Amino acid sequence: MSIHKSFSVLSILWITALCFAPSTISAARFDIRNNCPFPVWAAAVPGGGRQLNQGESWPLDVNAGTTGGRVWARTGCNFDASGHGSCQTGDCGGLLECQAYGQPPNTLAEYGLNQFNNLDFIDISLVDGFNVAMDFSPTSPCDRGIQCTADINGQCPNELKAPGGCNNPCTVYKTDEYCCNSGSCGPTALSMFFKERCPDAYSYPKDDTTSTVVFTCPGGTNYRVVFCP
Repeated sequence: MSIHKSFSVLSILWITALCFAPSTISAARFDIRNNCPFPVWAAAVPGGGRQLNQGESWPLDVNAGTTGGRVWARTGCNFDASGHGSCQTGDCGGLLECQAYGQPPNTLAEYGLNQFNNLDFIDISLVDGFNVAMDFSPTSPCDRGIQCTADINGQCPNELKAPGGCNNPCTVYKTDEYCCNSGSCGPTALSMFFKERCPDAYSYPKDDTTSTVVFTCPGGTNYRVVFCP
């Protein structure tokens, strides 16, 4: 009798948690803005994508608990009325409404919401290279945001240059030295090109072992991603 009673109490508590816990955590609002003097085709996974002319914004609500989230700018795009086409940088399978990550080179805003200790984890990554300058910052109270605003395209080493952007060396050489596919992997002269210009951004896949490039904010924080801040 006591076993059945205990089970029913636990069941009620479990069902109550399932029913009411999600409502205590609201979606995060991402305000994605294009300050570049040219159109970009903003992309987000989850979220899709849309064209943003200079000065235009895209408000995007992202569910609490989302992991592996990305926001980036695509450049040099051409889409038909059905939303099919291509982009010079950041293309996501030829779709205006992205369903998968973009092709390098592209500057990335990455995030996971409501993770360990209900913290959001955010970063700017140059592991897929660079195409436009970016600011990724909280719009509600938090310690600080992240920027990568250097003229990386203009200063890009010849071996990393790409139409519309600057490749990460992993994209070009595809070796363990640059891609960190196995074993230990440290900074290289080419990854330091990115690190020296954007010290708060990931410059190679295991950059978090040598510097602080992941930032945290309380769950429920809202954010802005600005292209060409």
